[in-house]
Amino acid sequence: MRAAVLREHASSPSPAEHPDPLPEDGQVLVTVTAAPIVPLDLLCASGTSYFGAPALPYVPGVQGVGRVAGQRVWFPTSAGMRPGDGSMAELALASAEDVVELPDGVPDTLAAVLGTSAIAAWMALTWRGRLREGEQVLVLGAGGVVGQVAVQVARHLGARRVVGAARSAGAQERARACGADAVVPLSDDDEPTSLAARLEEACDGPVEVVVDPLCGIPSTAAATLLGRRGRLVNFGSAAGEVASYSSAHLRSRTAAILGYTNNDITTDQRRDALQAVLRLAVEEGLTVAHEVLPLAEVASAWDRQASGTAGRRLVLAVS
Repeated sequence: MRAAVLREHASSPSPAEHPDPLPEDGQVLVTVTAAPIVPLDLLCASGTSYFGAPALPYVPGVQGVGRVAGQRVWFPTSAGMRPGDGSMAELALASAEDVVELPDGVPDTLAAVLGTSAIAAWMALTWRGRLREGEQVLVLGAGGVVGQVAVQVARHLGARRVVGAARSAGAQERARACGADAVVPLSDDDEPTSLAARLEEACDGPVEVVVDPLCGIPSTAAATLLGRRGRLVNFGSAAGEVASYSSAHLRSRTAAILGYTNNDITTDQRRDALQAVLRLAVEEGLTVAHEVLPLAEVASAWDRQASGTAGRRLVLAVS
């Protein structure tokens, strides 16, 4: 089969012929149609992740979309985290219980782009954030894929106001395009107090839910806006590993700082979350900025993702 093959850690995969995968008990063979390039792919391929250095050569791709017995499905893989190949190939293996059937009307490439990012956004807002109609939501990193989904899901769930915060001009525009009522610029020069003041100016009173894939200074600033029984849900550290929170502020408002990871939900929760977002894509036009490229261009696409110059989620059209 044709695949994107990584032969050296911290390098780019390249198109090559690779042995067809052979399913074992509990696995299905997927004819892959689309595979996104996500940060976790690069982390695993670096050879420096907490999963350990993957054996080489291998096919990256921690998620994808394809067909099993004619049925369109989304599927996750453990490529780079455990021995075995991933989704960036004409054929891939997936656990039979992990595949999620796709509704009609969602392009394979969009379903691939949404994937785990959509799951994280949905679960952060619903399961951990317990968003209720009429509440105000602040989405940090609102120009990223998770952030774009979160803005649109919050709107769907009846948030009275959705404020985004994003770094680049392009990211800010993506957040606005998704329906954010206001977007606050983020920068390397931000200090918690000044950033909190800018966020407060954009918000309409206290914030009930903060969606936080950033941590660091943006999280520190956002927490000061939490109202009575407000919830900040963190599931990433793109802006720093550590944030600071005032005990007096949290206690006086009975506010909560909550963690979230896709690794700690059930198969049923993952399926239901993804299908909920995919239904919004069909019924309400939910989408995120992405670019489709052929498998033959995987090396240049990988380099763009690694350098931060992609500007949007890149997805490979495999077949």
